[in-house]
Amino acid sequence: MTKVEPDRAASDQGQISGDPPLFYRAHVFCCTNERPAGHPRGCCKEKGAEKLRDYMKARAKELGIAGVRINTAGCLDRCELGPTLVIYPEGVWYRCRTREEIDEVLQKHLVEGGRAEHLMLKPGDDPPKKK
Repeated sequence: MTKVEPDRAASDQGQISGDPPLFYRAHVFCCTNERPAGHPRGCCKEKGAEKLRDYMKARAKELGIAGVRINTAGCLDRCELGPTLVIYPEGVWYRCRTREEIDEVLQKHLVEGGRAEHLMLKPGDDPPKKK
């Protein structure tokens, strides 16, 4: 078997030479998982995730953000920290609870190419303490 080395332009996008072009420059998955009432892990849906996802889709369209797909996702397995979303191809996770936080992620991550660092979730983040 011949080893194929990625070319520079393709590897910058996480692609291997010969891969087709990316269909979207970014893909956002918004958790809208629903668990039974009282489940110890909670769920993003009960925290308003569907309304936030709908807002994000509409706002991205209003802002003319091209090449981005915003989708519903089933459980992303971080509902305790939610509502959560993840943006690929970077694999950056966010917790967004308000429209203002969605606006910040849209602007900083998808428009400017930076990060909304204070909203980012990192491996090892603990769920919020119950009051």
